[in-house]
Amino acid sequence: MPGIASLAAGASAPVHFLVANDDTGTVFPPSTVSFYAIGADGTPAGPKRVSTAGNGIAGGYFGAARVLVAPSGADPCVYASNAQSGNIAGIHASTLKVAGTFHGSHADNRLARNGIGLAASGSHLYATFSGSGNIGGFLIQHGCTLQFAGDVHAQGLGGGLAEGMAIHGSMMVVAYGDGSIESFNISGGMPVSNGDAQYSSGSRNDHFPDAVDITRDGHYAIFGGGSTADAVEVSDISSGRLAPTVAYSLGAAWNSGSVRLSPDERIVYVSNSSGGRVTAAFFDKATGKVRQGCTSSPLRGFYTKFTYIGGVATELSTGTGGLVYVPELGTGARSYIGLLRFTPTGTGCTLTETVNSPISGSPGAAWLSIGVYPSRPF
Repeated sequence: MPGIASLAAGASAPVHFLVANDDTGTVFPPSTVSFYAIGADGTPAGPKRVSTAGNGIAGGYFGAARVLVAPSGADPCVYASNAQSGNIAGIHASTLKVAGTFHGSHADNRLARNGIGLAASGSHLYATFSGSGNIGGFLIQHGCTLQFAGDVHAQGLGGGLAEGMAIHGSMMVVAYGDGSIESFNISGGMPVSNGDAQYSSGSRNDHFPDAVDITRDGHYAIFGGGSTADAVEVSDISSGRLAPTVAYSLGAAWNSGSVRLSPDERIVYVSNSSGGRVTAAFFDKATGKVRQGCTSSPLRGFYTKFTYIGGVATELSTGTGGLVYVPELGTGARSYIGLLRFTPTGTGCTLTETVNSPISGSPGAAWLSIGVYPSRPF
């Protein structure tokens, strides 16, 4: 799944690159992570591919990030999960060299049919192993290596497995996909439940959270998930525990498989994963309230070139984020990356696909997700 990283090209002008976990299964050679340069107009170009020495499954939970960029000393590191192989690859973003592949416990080495999701704090990386139902904790070490620290079994109230995760400070918020959510204290490294597992309010109306984002001040957690409609839920987490969620309907687009706040936290971007659209909703970071914004038309090639879209990311780390990127799971031997432009229009907005969208993605039937991080050039 792709992630986006911002890099500094020399002392001043920033450039960007996009990182994609190509997630190819065992019918292909070992899976790769693809690095795309981002041009001045926001268009990805390339890519340069790095073998992960493992295989993915070309699918899985929409809300679980399969790639992220995290600091390791002075070196930005890309971590990508290999669900078929049950491991996580660490790659130096500046040199494109693989630091190694890292495993959890023996139980975690099982085939993770719904993927291995990733999240990171300053010192730890956490992985949701869908094959074992564990959240594995790893120490992030120098040189983009990981040291396994242990497992915590995490299961929703309805038996669901951990899907999306988000971290703010010492709090990790988890969505299980069965309608339930929970938070954990990670101040000691390994997750300890805050004892607040609960069904979301939207789960009574066909909304099952599986994606999470958290405001920068740690006041609110925002959930997207599986649904026959377009909706998000918001929980006040300022007490250090999850409060009952408030659900907001965003329209009729099919589900809300991934959510991401814009850099200025004024917009919630939503991937309507099964409907081939993207939604932008207005978010009030002072009150946590959400109001309807705009939804794109079905993206070009939906149900002819691709069948689902994954996580949402933005080109820039300021304002509403510039271009919006979404990964598209191809129906054949290739996947794609969609590009959209958000434009405010008074009290409303438009979200329109660019003329050069989509661009061709990975060589296999990859499943992609996206993240943003400032770092150095490769």
